[in-house]
Amino acid sequence: MTQDQFILFALFATVFVALIWGRWRYDLVAFGALMAAVLLGVVDPDRAFEGFGHPATLVVALVLVVSAGLVRSGAVYLITRTLVNSARGLGAHIAIMGGIGGLLSAFMNNVAALALLMPVDIQTARKAGRAPGLSLMPLSFATILGGMVTLIGTPPNIIIAAFRQDATGQSFRMFDFAPVGGVAALAGIVFVALVGWRLIPKSAGLDASADPMSDYSSYIAELTVPEGSKLIGRRLADLDPEAEANDVALLGLVRGGKRLYGLQRGTALAAGDSLVIEASPEALDEFRAALSLDFAEGANQERLKAEGAGLTVIEVVVPEQARIAGRSAQLVGLAWRRRTVLLGISRQGRPVRQQIRKTKVRPGDILLLLTPQDVAQDVVEWLGCLTLADRGLAVTDTRKTWIAIGLFAAAVAAASFGLVDLTIAIGLVVVGYVAARIIPINEVYSHVEWPVVVLLGSMIPLGVALEESGGTRLIAETLLGLTGDMPPWVILTALMVATMCLSDVLNNTATTVVAAPVGIQMAQALGVSPDPFLMAVAVAASCAFLTPIGHKNNTLILGPGGYRFGDYWRMGLPLEIIVIAVSVPMILLVWPFQAGAA
Repeated sequence: MTQDQFILFALFATVFVALIWGRWRYDLVAFGALMAAVLLGVVDPDRAFEGFGHPATLVVALVLVVSAGLVRSGAVYLITRTLVNSARGLGAHIAIMGGIGGLLSAFMNNVAALALLMPVDIQTARKAGRAPGLSLMPLSFATILGGMVTLIGTPPNIIIAAFRQDATGQSFRMFDFAPVGGVAALAGIVFVALVGWRLIPKSAGLDASADPMSDYSSYIAELTVPEGSKLIGRRLADLDPEAEANDVALLGLVRGGKRLYGLQRGTALAAGDSLVIEASPEALDEFRAALSLDFAEGANQERLKAEGAGLTVIEVVVPEQARIAGRSAQLVGLAWRRRTVLLGISRQGRPVRQQIRKTKVRPGDILLLLTPQDVAQDVVEWLGCLTLADRGLAVTDTRKTWIAIGLFAAAVAAASFGLVDLTIAIGLVVVGYVAARIIPINEVYSHVEWPVVVLLGSMIPLGVALEESGGTRLIAETLLGLTGDMPPWVILTALMVATMCLSDVLNNTATTVVAAPVGIQMAQALGVSPDPFLMAVAVAASCAFLTPIGHKNNTLILGPGGYRFGDYWRMGLPLEIIVIAVSVPMILLVWPFQAGAA
């Protein structure tokens, strides 16, 4: 072992001990290790920060922005309403989400599949009143498993196909991975749904479950039926199922300035009618998005929107000296002076039920305001109110749902068929979302989990240094020496274990590049076809379930799930054992050792 190898192995050991210990935040530990590697001379100073421009780092940052765009456009609400039911038990929910995630990731990049489903899972957890951390890890693992089924499902499969082309003159085809990868994925998802989620530490996700939305007071608000709405002609009572599904109380109707509280629930709705509902801010927006309603009259709502900016819903507290204290929103001219609509008033924890805009506001009231994103703070200061911390909500624009889905689908298709690199494709989606005003430009950076970016940007140069120093090759050569005379199933098992260990430390692409030549060398030494060895590497390199840094999907859920570094192995270790136990027999059945084939 060389000096550089010894230093790198020692650094990785220190990093993992520190991360599992959990006393220091993971981004500080990783960045400190990178700085130590530079000072010790094992990482070139000129290449120390290459990890921050690495495609894996960029994809993670961009995917988080795209995910926010899918929420803002209403695409997530569409999937939630059609596929997911928060009333299901946790096991059933994980099984359904895992199945959807696995199927999607077989034909699209598994990072993109998780980006699409992660907001759905978080919103479902919030509705069900449970911690997102209980279901996000199973979802991440399911999307990783699904990528093993096809050639385009995950980068390791594409790399393995290229190695086979060089070794035998023929590449693997699209569904050559399905017999092994499909069975392994199915077994893994069944385990995750039935048993795996129970192994997640009880403390995991508790921070994430402290959802600020859970503390919202409910409000009485009005939503207007726009011209051309599908609701025109339907009875008010017909909307009860949608109201129940979105956790709102439908109180009555306003027509021609008169309130018809529950008295004419058989009345057919007309354009310009206003539905009176009681709901939290989030439920209010979801109900509005589900039925394509307006917050105010069409012309008034259009005047709310500032050029190039979106709308936001905020809660503010009214102090004694506030401009609006003792006055109504109508009297201070909130709508025409500040392009802001008062959606609701909460007074001593109870919603005000009379005409909101004409109600005198009292000190201590909490106001729910709909205002242009770029002037929200100015409005709060003008009113003399205090913003409740972390209570801003992006307003869904359902008119752009299919634009957002179309841009995302086009990027995924282009990346899946090799027309453009995934990083570029996702970057173009972000540009498209900003250009289409799905995400205001001033919100883009706020959706990036910067500690995760620092973690990846720091660990990638360390992984590259380990590979270039010969550390990974040293592991492979040791494996060859230990398995030379053993039965085929033992050799494949040892190769898969070693590959999985590398994949949990490095990214799966680097692991495949290192492990695939080792598999071919082992086949040549035994005088057999390289196919079973390449297939073993393909499956093992994709299965990085022990750490948040082994796969981009695991990194993506680290912050939203509220996980610690040491939470992953509890479900990930038995899952990796199951994958090996299922895959080795399938490999020997479908890709048997053929003497002299090498």
